[in-house]
Amino acid sequence: MLLRKEPPALMLDVGGVGYELEAPMTTFYELPAVGERVTLYTHLVVREDAHLLYGFVREAQRRLFRELLKVNGVGPRVALAVLSGLSDEEFSRCVAEEDIARLTKVPGIGRKTAERLVIEMRDKLPKDIPMPASTTTAGPVAPGDPVSEAVSALVALGYKPNEASRAVRSASTKGLSAEEIIRQALKGMAV
Repeated sequence: MLLRKEPPALMLDVGGVGYELEAPMTTFYELPAVGERVTLYTHLVVREDAHLLYGFVREAQRRLFRELLKVNGVGPRVALAVLSGLSDEEFSRCVAEEDIARLTKVPGIGRKTAERLVIEMRDKLPKDIPMPASTTTAGPVAPGDPVSEAVSALVALGYKPNEASRAVRSASTKGLSAEEIIRQALKGMAV
């Protein structure tokens, strides 16, 4: 059961045990409302100082995340940023079209990393990456100000605070949930 969703983290109750996961924004767009049942595909990263759990709504997202981790210079944070800033299909298109400029707009991706992504991912992309499912949201993430939640989420994804604020201000925010504001802000920064 979904206990909490505050980008980029979410909390699940699995048989009475709480699990905290991090997930890309593309996963947040597809999550049900808090209190609903949810099934996620997970990936566990074991480090000397922490065990980190990452969650994805589709198996294809998890496979892409795992392939990204194999690229030199790409860790879980950068892989999450890629999956947050680009849908599976958009990322595949960027690699296929060698769109370095588009890839460098993702926080944490410089020119060299973008070039490496294109070269190393060209033959590794899953052939069954689906089109994104419906991007409707289940409502606000939590009670509070959706605009400030959106800014906080963008900062957590690696954007500078002033860059996140500017992106959110440029998005149409009236009556939208934090997730919808984040989606619009990310699209605006990608243009």
